[in-house]
Amino acid sequence: MTTWDAAVVGAGVFGAWTAWHLRRAGAAVLLVDAWGPGHSRASSGGESRLIRMSYGADEIYTRMAMRSLGMWRELFERRRQPLFHRTGVLSLGREDHPYSLATRETLRRCGVQMEWLQGHELARRYPQMRLAGEGAGAVFEPSGGVLMARRAVAAVVEDAREHGVVYETRAVGSPHDVPAGVVVFACGAWLPKMFPEILGQRIFPTRQEVFFFAPPAGSREFGPEAMPAWIDFTDPRGPYGAPDLESRGFKVAFDQHGGAFDPDAGDRRPSMEGTEAARAFLEARFPALGRAPLTEARVCQYGNTSSGDFLIDRHPRFANVWLVGGGSGHGFKHGPAVGEYVARQVLQGGDPEPRFGLSSKAEAQHRTVY
Repeated sequence: MTTWDAAVVGAGVFGAWTAWHLRRAGAAVLLVDAWGPGHSRASSGGESRLIRMSYGADEIYTRMAMRSLGMWRELFERRRQPLFHRTGVLSLGREDHPYSLATRETLRRCGVQMEWLQGHELARRYPQMRLAGEGAGAVFEPSGGVLMARRAVAAVVEDAREHGVVYETRAVGSPHDVPAGVVVFACGAWLPKMFPEILGQRIFPTRQEVFFFAPPAGSREFGPEAMPAWIDFTDPRGPYGAPDLESRGFKVAFDQHGGAFDPDAGDRRPSMEGTEAARAFLEARFPALGRAPLTEARVCQYGNTSSGDFLIDRHPRFANVWLVGGGSGHGFKHGPAVGEYVARQVLQGGDPEPRFGLSSKAEAQHRTVY
């Protein structure tokens, strides 16, 4: 039986990039997943994910997004797969709100190209959008955009395989199931089920609904040439979305935690309440889409930590087992930087980031990362 330097369990975005970086560092790597890379029940499944550098004062995530965007683009260019749409990203806020001010300062400090668009300029550029009252504006990041999620994960895995990673589709129930010097569990919403005594009260899977609506026939005002991706920080529900990419429809979802969700047995049919909430939001913010046909909807899940910070740490009882997860709804974009960090910690050690440690994960949710 082959003994691997490292095995990675879970071929979502964190696991795929971890395997990629471990192999690049010279390790013999096995990557396994119970259903396949970016499968339909994975948090990394689905059509699209935003990539933005706007994170308020959380410079750690701004810099991780910057690093990741470069690696995503390099991968896609080398493989000749156009899986990143540089639509730009609007982070809607208010001119004097602390989060908007902190975002602008952090982006300036990190050298991220951006501009603050006041309400009148937003209205001029994007007449299809209605603003939320006085003082509304937005940070616009021209370098941000949308990653085509499930195909991007598949591209990472295929690239890893071409460079020597061995991939297998099979279930793994414990570290003893894979003969490897180090085992990295990057299982998303399945982590608390696999390690209930450690993570059962530290990672909270929640149900999330995503909707796609058809623009008016013949119209391109909601396509990527006319509309960027966006997230609305003026609304406590955190509405966000993407333009009509590849004719799949205008994406709308809410970045708020849904109900508790079992990734194996949870009902993945979208709710009437969720559909109506999305329609009501469109009616107010994008009136031309208020009566648009629903073309597609899906239910996925977040794997939330108490704060929204990632979990990247050793198992407290097994020195050769690592736990990687807690994407908390914002993790996809960071996959390349997360994989790079995990590989470095596994192979070289060094000072870990305290925010990613198991000891920082509480049993009560108090989200601080958006």
